[in-house]
Amino acid sequence: MYPVPQPVFSPREDRRILVVHAKRWLVPTVALGLLAVVYAAVRRPTWEASQALIVRNEAASGQQGLGKFSHIDEMKTVQETILELVKSRGVLTAALTTVGPPKDSQSDQTAWPTARDVAQLRKNVELDPPKGAEFGKTEVFYLKVRSQDRDRAVALTTLITEQLKARFQQLLDDRAASIINELDRAVALAETDLKDSAGRLTKLEQSVGSDLGELRILDQSPAGISDLSQKVVAVENELRSAETDRRAKAELLSLLQAASSNPGRLEALPNRLLESYATLRRLSEGLNVARLNTSTLLGKMSEAHPLVQVAQAAQGEVLRNLNDELRNAIQIADVELRLADDRLKSLQGELADVRARFDHLASLRTRYGSLVAETRNRTELLQTARRTLSDARASQAAARTASLIAQIDLPDTGNRPVGLSRGMIVLMGLGGGLLAGLGLLFLTVQPGSPAAELQPAEHRVQPVPAVKPNGKPVKPALQPKGGLSLRRALEKITAENKA
Repeated sequence: MYPVPQPVFSPREDRRILVVHAKRWLVPTVALGLLAVVYAAVRRPTWEASQALIVRNEAASGQQGLGKFSHIDEMKTVQETILELVKSRGVLTAALTTVGPPKDSQSDQTAWPTARDVAQLRKNVELDPPKGAEFGKTEVFYLKVRSQDRDRAVALTTLITEQLKARFQQLLDDRAASIINELDRAVALAETDLKDSAGRLTKLEQSVGSDLGELRILDQSPAGISDLSQKVVAVENELRSAETDRRAKAELLSLLQAASSNPGRLEALPNRLLESYATLRRLSEGLNVARLNTSTLLGKMSEAHPLVQVAQAAQGEVLRNLNDELRNAIQIADVELRLADDRLKSLQGELADVRARFDHLASLRTRYGSLVAETRNRTELLQTARRTLSDARASQAAARTASLIAQIDLPDTGNRPVGLSRGMIVLMGLGGGLLAGLGLLFLTVQPGSPAAELQPAEHRVQPVPAVKPNGKPVKPALQPKGGLSLRRALEKITAENKA
């Protein structure tokens, strides 16, 4: 058995099918067209009111200029906040309450607006950037509200804008109030800390007393020259001079004591030790002269000669006077030595006292420097907190008196409503119906002979079924797929079941 050839569509066959089975595509086309006409007649147009808005930064916090945002992320954050506010329940509810329900609304006036009304309005409210821009990249944005009533769309846009500005001001006020409360506590805490550190610093400075200036100099400039350090240097120099003078007086006393037993040793004394003993020097010189005179006379005369005796007597007188003067000089030198010892002890005590004061100040320097740094740091923290508090109060005052959102012109709906026009809806309905009808037609009809298609089912020649040897009819083999249309296949199956 040869396979039945597959039928194919051709323009002629397509025209024939469209003519023969016109109802199959005309009915869906007319039905959907009528539905589109009814929908276009009943449908109310949707109007979209647009309000241009501009947002600025707070003038007190703008570092790049008054009202300018310092960074694009900051502006984006503000606009995202506005986007959340414009669709908030409070803003939409206040706008719906003011504008009232639509004229054809059947809802209860006392329950207006319901949660459903707010949700429906939220779907019809949008916040968009200008054309060609990205949201958050420009200070200008558009508030768009859609409604089936043109005047109602404009009224809702105006009221939502007013509520948005008021709610945004309230949000800024609340935020500033929260910041002010936090900064008030921060300022109070900084004042308490500063008072504590300043009190401890005051006690330390009072304990230092007159050396406070020295301690401050030591803290600010450890290598600097202060009065106390200069005093230490001066006392050390004076102490070295006193020690030198004391050694000189001790040496002089020792020499004077040795000369008291041997007056001849006075000649070995240096002149700088005898500068303060002029009488003793003259007596020493007179003794030398008397001795020389006596020696000269003894070289010429005997000891019994009156001139020699006079010379010896004069020498003895000078020696007695020299011994008396030596005793006086020894007493004076002893007194001067004791005075030098006392002065040396006094200078040593003074130096020890100055060094003790210096050591005490050095031991306090670290603690004093820490307290000074702590007090200075807490003072700066307090100043910063007060400055921030002042800025927050300025922001709160600005939020209560001015809005950061400004309107550009008035709301505008344009000349035409948004969406498709009635004619376009009817054309789309007819087009959709035609496509549906053609799809149904070509799914249910297969190309074939025109005479076979036009011939009624009862006049068509039925094939004689084959019979098996046992008398049972042989089931005909199925035709290849696509050989019969759906209607003809159903008729054939029905005829076989009846047979």
